Amino acid sequence: MKLLVIDDERSIRNSLKEILMDEGYEVDVAENGASGVELALKEKYSVIFCDIKMPQMDGIEVLDRLVSEGVDSAVIMISGHGDIDTAVECIKKGAFDFIQKPLDLNRILITIKNATDKVSLVKETKILKKKVYGQQMIGQSAPILRVKEMIEKVAPTDARVLITGSNGTGKELVARSLHQKSSRSQMPYIEVNCAAIPSELIESELFGHEKGAFTSAVKQHKGKFEQADGGTLFLDEIGDMSLAAQAKVLRVLQEKKLSRVGSDKDIMVDVRVLAATNKNLREEIEKGRFREDLYHRLSVIVITVPSLDERKEDIPLLVEYFINQICSETGMHRRNVEPEAMRMLVGKTWTGNIRELRNVVERLLILSGERITADDVRAYVL
Repeated sequence: MKLLVIDDERSIRNSLKEILMDEGYEVDVAENGASGVELALKEKYSVIFCDIKMPQMDGIEVLDRLVSEGVDSAVIMISGHGDIDTAVECIKKGAFDFIQKPLDLNRILITIKNATDKVSLVKETKILKKKVYGQQMIGQSAPILRVKEMIEKVAPTDARVLITGSNGTGKELVARSLHQKSSRSQMPYIEVNCAAIPSELIESELFGHEKGAFTSAVKQHKGKFEQADGGTLFLDEIGDMSLAAQAKVLRVLQEKKLSRVGSDKDIMVDVRVLAATNKNLREEIEKGRFREDLYHRLSVIVITVPSLDERKEDIPLLVEYFINQICSETGMHRRNVEPEAMRMLVGKTWTGNIRELRNVVERLLILSGERITADDVRAYVL
């Protein structure tokens, strides 16, 4: 674990460094507020100790700067001249704790443990929220506002929705939003990538199987439809599903019941089905690769997600969102994008859509200097 001590008194910062290193921590020191802030923006520290009374930039100013820059270290303020008002001000501004000098070793170690526990809890909560809620739908362009409006209207119903659009446009985000805003939001949300499952296994994955139904069926298995009972099932890339599996999906949608592979017993299920595809299903129907009756069952509502090239005015918002997200996840130093660089990103053709843009932003954060410049875009993107 890496710690930072900011104090203008050499004896205090050095003694605190020695004590903490003896406890197994990696410790950096800074002799003033400005150099402390510089280190905090470059390195990743779990905890930062900062003296309040320092010349040029005092501890309160350091705290304000760290909070404004989004540094997620736990900041512990220390002072030999502290009082209740000062302590309260520090906590209000975002400090984790306030410790008076002379510093007590046990108090320091307990505070470090509490601070790191809180930081870990916050990170775990962010990860959990991401798993449950997914990413946000970012944008204010007319095409994306139409999609959001459709979601608001359709989500409260149980209508089946077919989500269309190119790869990387965010079809899965539309599906998650429909589930989250529905009356089924507290029930299971199950995703199936139909293109990723071999055709010989798709029926077992969707409908389950009984023990002994086939050679490797060593125990009973509940399929995705059963797992999603009461909630939502998202069939991604449904255009890649085999005709045999399509027939069985159609039966479930018509009769609201299924039978596992190797069983003739019917099981009733209550599932809202959302489907997505990057294919033109009407063309697939003409070529005999997709059932027309299933298409009509799935496409009660059709939501088409626009490509990134159709909503270029959203690119600056998306770039800023991805910068904040990636830096928060990885601990990388946040960088601003110069106006000319942003204009070049907006002008680029995005065949990979949102997914490609996120990868480009991460590449620029890794390879660029203190700011993302037009030269960086030329060198690493165009």
